[in-house]
Amino acid sequence: MIDRDGYRPNVGIILCNSKNEVFWGKRIKQHSWQFPQGGIKHGETPEQAMYRELMEEVGLSPHHVKILGRTREWLRYEVPPNWVRREWSNRYKGQKQIWFLLRLVGRDCDVCLRSSAHPEFDAWRWNHYWVPLNSVIEFKREVYKNALEELSRFLHIPPRQEGESRIMTC
Repeated sequence: MIDRDGYRPNVGIILCNSKNEVFWGKRIKQHSWQFPQGGIKHGETPEQAMYRELMEEVGLSPHHVKILGRTREWLRYEVPPNWVRREWSNRYKGQKQIWFLLRLVGRDCDVCLRSSAHPEFDAWRWNHYWVPLNSVIEFKREVYKNALEELSRFLHIPPRQEGESRIMTC
């Protein structure tokens, strides 16, 4: 489903733990890290899509998380032409995303990267909220920065700082 401006509706998920560290998933067989995200199917609300993607990519159910907030507006990024599927090349520009900030109320061991037949991640870690974005694919970095900045108000955390991360494998 692509809108009239060429953007595919999508949700992004910033999942944090009780220390306000954020979940960071390593793309399967790649050296890039990202937040869970995925498309909104026809007839789904952004919240329904968020819960579906959360289960598919991270193995968490609604009872494992609490919604803390979401972005007010769509955040957009354009996909470089060489990344666009051939059948979409005439009309597809990129993604428009509603971002959700969630608190994990379950346990780390509730995370399961193999809950889907097509896993997206092969490792995960908790990282400081102001994670350096250099491991995110370049064309998504500005949206990540904007989502983190807008949603930080729900956590009352101090401004950007460098932090350490802990890598977890499935």
